[in-house]
Amino acid sequence: MERLLKQSSIYDILQKAEQQKRLGFEDGVRLFKSNDLLHIGLVANSIREWKNGNTAYYIINRHINYSNICKNQCKFCAFSKKQEDPNGYAMDMLEIMDKAAAASLEGATEFHIVGGLHPELPFDFYVEMLNAIHEKHPDIHIQAFTAVEIEHLSQIAGLSVTDTLKKLKEAGLGSLPGGGAEVFSPHVREKLCPEKISGERWLQVMREAHNLGLRSNATMLYGHVETPEDRINHLIKLRELQDETGGFMSFIPLAFHPKNTELSFYANTTAMLDLKVIAISRLMLDNFDHLKAFWIMLGIKLSQISLSFGVDDIDGTVQEEKITHAAGANTPEALSVTEIIRLIREAGREPVERDTLYNPVTGKSRDAVLQGV
Repeated sequence: MERLLKQSSIYDILQKAEQQKRLGFEDGVRLFKSNDLLHIGLVANSIREWKNGNTAYYIINRHINYSNICKNQCKFCAFSKKQEDPNGYAMDMLEIMDKAAAASLEGATEFHIVGGLHPELPFDFYVEMLNAIHEKHPDIHIQAFTAVEIEHLSQIAGLSVTDTLKKLKEAGLGSLPGGGAEVFSPHVREKLCPEKISGERWLQVMREAHNLGLRSNATMLYGHVETPEDRINHLIKLRELQDETGGFMSFIPLAFHPKNTELSFYANTTAMLDLKVIAISRLMLDNFDHLKAFWIMLGIKLSQISLSFGVDDIDGTVQEEKITHAAGANTPEALSVTEIIRLIREAGREPVERDTLYNPVTGKSRDAVLQGV
């Protein structure tokens, strides 16, 4: 590898990363401004294999998007609707429980629950939803509510974020997803989502969640108005919080989908940018154990390739994803376990089913599924 890396104009940075030395802001910006994707990917893959060997994780999960009604109208979002919009919806408890029951029958180990910031749903609704799901399906992990939703729930409950999280945890909340981070830079948020909480507030909500023992994921939405400097600033802020709390499980780069948004004049991200963001994220986030390719956004074929550019997790079965598909995603809304395992094995990796907290899932029923692939 050393001989190959010496051919690169960014050899000094790649050598530092290969030696597991922390990269700085200028290093990250130089990586983004380089077109030497293959050498960047080579080192990212080396780090990925050092951390996770040949394993590629997946999960059997179910997305439940309980409402698309949102008081914020972010310019990059095609999912949210105003309350008076005829296409707006809010699921009742029966519909939510039906979806949870269907997921349980499919062998899910995780419910992934997120929605809009509904201006009228009371805090009791969210507590009741968690209680009902957890009582009926106590063995299925509930990953629910982005940091943005948690801030909203604290406001409608009249509680501090910490007390809000405590009540949700008591009701069955197991961990938080990583959404709502977008890009932390204030000038980006001012252009795209001025009503949304600040990047610093997002980080503070996650800090409080981690301090309560709630793990979470982290994301970055890229491919719109942000600069390479914005991306690296975002990654470094995540890395700093991870140094402090150790509460992040995985990082998930999210490719912007412009269709049906106020930014529909933007082009979709390119494969070059997608792989560069993935690989550079793996180099910058030295204290994150896992990097996930959200195949819903990235696409199935590129998700396979990403397994050689730093990714060790291809997400899961998902079932009925609404948010990205509202923005024109042409990926399926679900993949079967058989399809996921085939995709991973074709990429030369070893599939391992995990739960939300990255514990391998084993058992006779799981072994039977694997033997049938």
